Amino acid sequence: MAAHLFAAKDHAAVYQKYRFPPPENLQGVILSYLEKKKVTSFHLAVDVGCGTGQSSHLLAKRFEKVVGTDVSEAQIEEAKRTAHPPNVSYLVCPAEELPFEDRSVDLLTAFTAAHWFDIPRFMKEVDRLLKPSGCVALSTNTLDMRLHYKDCSEKLTEIFREVQGQIFPYSNEKIKFVTDDYKAIFDSLPLQDKERITEILDKLPMSVADLMGYIQSFSPYQTFLKAQPEAAKSLIQNTEQRILETMGVSSRETKLELCTRHVCVLGYK
Repeated sequence: MAAHLFAAKDHAAVYQKYRFPPPENLQGVILSYLEKKKVTSFHLAVDVGCGTGQSSHLLAKRFEKVVGTDVSEAQIEEAKRTAHPPNVSYLVCPAEELPFEDRSVDLLTAFTAAHWFDIPRFMKEVDRLLKPSGCVALSTNTLDMRLHYKDCSEKLTEIFREVQGQIFPYSNEKIKFVTDDYKAIFDSLPLQDKERITEILDKLPMSVADLMGYIQSFSPYQTFLKAQPEAAKSLIQNTEQRILETMGVSSRETKLELCTRHVCVLGYK
């Protein structure tokens, strides 16, 4: 069964504001894979579970037509409201029932989304939609994230992981696909030519304010917020104060780095 955890309008607005696009090294892995497989057709890319469209924009640089799809109407409305390239369009539909013709898709992607799908049904769609010589790229950021700022990186990371620990009990069971580095998703991909890369490291500069927004975009935090609104809000306020004090700064706009690890499952038909 697919999980619908990003459907609320307020969550979609936070997602649009604070979720970052696929980082540079992850983009490089996918582009290098297309080059390695000598992909020559760049007509249609379908970005499944596109959320508010950050990843769809990147695909527009390479493909003639990009269609971002998401089961959440609120997410798609946010995507449509945000300025986007003219060759990008959006559709509300489930990942397991994509409205495209058989063998019509050159690249099918899902960024930090595939683990929410009904995996067996989605994989049938992957097999149905990809052209011969078409590719699929399914990636996610892992829970292995660290904070970096001058000489207090270790303490900042400790604070961040405490927050992760507090909201983790509110995670959906599908988080198991992330904690196993997408191995089950790799095993389910119905293509013979496939690979899984688990050490894609990136550093993302962001302000303390953006970091707080990013934490609030996590689905476990949103579940925590619904269950215990005052405790959830207090967690964000206290965490922000602890981070500022640890950094020795007062401005929420002070920049630090979020160090991430992504995994990516790649396949060629």
